[in-house]
Parts: sequence; C-alpha cells; structure tokens
Amino acid sequence: MNHTQALQALALKIRIGAVEQFKARGFGHVGGALSVCDLLAVLYGGEMRVRPQQPDWPQRDKLVCSKGHAGPAVYAALAVSGYFPYEEIKTLNQPGTHFPSHCDRTKTPGVDMTTGSLGQGASLAVGMALGDKLKGLDSRVFLILGDGELDEGQPWEAAMLAAHRGLDNMIWCVDWNKKQLDGRVKDILNPLDFAAKFSAFGFHTQQVNGGDVEAIQAAISACAQAKGRPHCLVLDTVKGAGVPEVEQTEYNHSLNVTAQQCDNWLAGLRAQLEELEGGGEQ
Repeated sequence: MNHTQALQALALKIRIGAVEQFKARGFGHVGGALSVCDLLAVLYGGEMRVRPQQPDWPQRDKLVCSKGHAGPAVYAALAVSGYFPYEEIKTLNQPGTHFPSHCDRTKTPGVDMTTGSLGQGASLAVGMALGDKLKGLDSRVFLILGDGELDEGQPWEAAMLAAHRGLDNMIWCVDWNKKQLDGRVKDILNPLDFAAKFSAFGFHTQQVNGGDVEAIQAAISACAQAKGRPHCLVLDTVKGAGVPEVEQTEYNHSLNVTAQQCDNWLAGLRAQLEELEGGGEQ
C-alpha cells in the first residue's frame, strides 16, 4: 500500500468511526462530520506533528475544529491515531462521556480547543497561532471552518488580524460542502468566491478537491513556500461524503438514524477498506 492509499484507508476508518458513533447514539451531525474525514486523514496521517501519548506536548501542531459539530469525525481520527481506546467513542453525547456532541478540550484528550459556537473558533485559533509565534515555537495551527459558519462576521475579523500579524503558522481549511443547517449556502447568504475573498484579505489561498487526500497534502506542502502570510485551503467537498445515502439526502446536516441504516453504511465503507487493504482486516 502506498502513502496515498494509506491516507485513503485512514479516511475510511475515520468515516467508519463516525458512523459507529451515530449508530450508538441514534442521531447526530452526520453530513458535516463525513465531509471533513479526508482532511482529517491527511492531518493525522502524518502531516501534523503530534504525540498521541502526550496530547499536551507544547511543540505540537494544533487543530481547532471551529465547526464543533463535526466532533465525531475528530474523535474518530483521534481514536484511530491512538489517543484513547477506540470503543470509548461509542459513548458519544451520553451521560458521563468524554465525547460530547461538540468538541470540548476539557473532556477529550487531543482536542486543542472547545468549539461549537460558530465563528468563535477562528478568533481562538488566531490567538493560539499568535501565542506560538511569540513563544518562538515552529508549530502550526490548523483551523476547520464550515462554509455556513462564514456567514458570521467574527471569522472575517479574525482573518484581518491573522493577515496583519503575518501568521504564516496558520492554515485555515474551509469545508465548502455547499450546505448549512437549514438549506443551501448560496440560497441563505451567497458567499460568492471564497478563494477570492481570502486572497483579498491577504491570505495565501488555494482551492482544492476536498475529497482527494493527495491534493490536500500537496496544497498543505505548498503553504511552506509562501512566507509571511496566513494560508487558506478552500476544500471543495460534498456534505455526507463517502456514504451515498447521506450525500443524496437534501437536508443532511443533522439526522436521526437507525441501527440498520448505519449497518448498511458500515458494510459499504468496510468493503471499500478491505478492497483497499488487499483483503486484510480493518
């Protein structure tokens, strides 16, 4: 298995982990969790400098998932990376769990920032990146934002500060999956051209196929060549990516799911994983 195939396999494992959480809970933010799995596979598949056995390592790269409702995908990525036992994530959003529906740094090892109030994660990530710069650290901050989240004004204020301070240790990743909670993004508040907007704000910007792990990794590598500016990847994604039934559901932000539905989805994902791994077990 080559490196690209290994990342594709990791993305499948993250999707499987997310679906297993939704199966255990019976509902959840399915669409927006599945659309970031390829990005998370690249980040936790070797791009981010982290230590799963030392989650608070000061020199680590950090992730802020500002669209905190995608927490189940983050938890799955952390679990398969060895931060905690995999079976624990199946307690998603249940009493006493370490895995609430939205990311919480006080509950989950490996979660660097509590998020969920949309827009605020951008400001928090800028503060983290600026703090690391002032400390002389060479670590990076990766920020995941939803396209609907960019209806908020706060991320754009944070973007101005990031550019003004030349925070080239930041990579903003916009999950451009075209939908938000109550409809199509273009119908609710048309964002026009995200790449042009971030470029105008002073970012080094690239538009990337967000379902292509090789393209994502190449875009992140290209960021190292652009010094003195924050970076933005506009990830062209599909909400519910990887599970056809979810992709084809118009309102797929949050769904009630049955165990049988999830078993069907899991069967398809596991078949793809087995084929990719050459018949080996997960």
